[in-house]
Amino acid sequence: MISFPKRLACTLAALCSLVAPALCQDLPKEMKDKIDAAVVEAYRAAAAEFPCKIKTRGKARMLRWEDVDRCLNNAAAKVEWGELSKQLQGLRVSVYGISESSFTAEIDASLSAHALTFDKVFSVKDPKASLTLTNSLLKFLPADSLQNLPVFDKMGTQVGTFSGIYFSERIGGLATANSYRLALFQYTDRNGNMQSPTDKLLLDSFGVPWKDAMSQRGYRLTPEKFFPKR
Repeated sequence: MISFPKRLACTLAALCSLVAPALCQDLPKEMKDKIDAAVVEAYRAAAAEFPCKIKTRGKARMLRWEDVDRCLNNAAAKVEWGELSKQLQGLRVSVYGISESSFTAEIDASLSAHALTFDKVFSVKDPKASLTLTNSLLKFLPADSLQNLPVFDKMGTQVGTFSGIYFSERIGGLATANSYRLALFQYTDRNGNMQSPTDKLLLDSFGVPWKDAMSQRGYRLTPEKFFPKR
């Protein structure tokens, strides 16, 4: 006698094949290729003026925070987000049964796969420079990048090792409608305790060695603007 779980699995398999195959399968390869092509085009537009020449300042030789932020944000602004979002929206609805979650997950994976290393983004002559950890830089940073690199303050003192990013909701002005997400980072101090900077507007307060960071993935376009709106 066939057990109930096996009968249920067989029934679901039959329903998938007869009613809505796309609900039970991975995204079609053709769709994945088109998503990837859209992501590649976005990076091509963003990287048009890379690498940006960045100078240093201060005792810790931090990359100038205003130049870093300008470079990264101007690059993202070059992407035709509205057109790409419209293109992707049409692609998703062209195949019956593709869930929004699986579709956006594929976009997210492609964005990570094509993230640019820091040496493709910034041109830095000073071999002893520190990559300044600004809010904008952290916003574009892939989640697994810079892990365990030494973190220095603006006086050149090591405070710990880099332990990842997180986001904090901030409110601008008097209206709650003006809230926004601020990208921050954590570090593990010399006693093994997790810490985060007390000043949330980082500017050029902390950095990691450029020589260690330059080969790591550092510029990942943010997925929010890429995901088609409902």
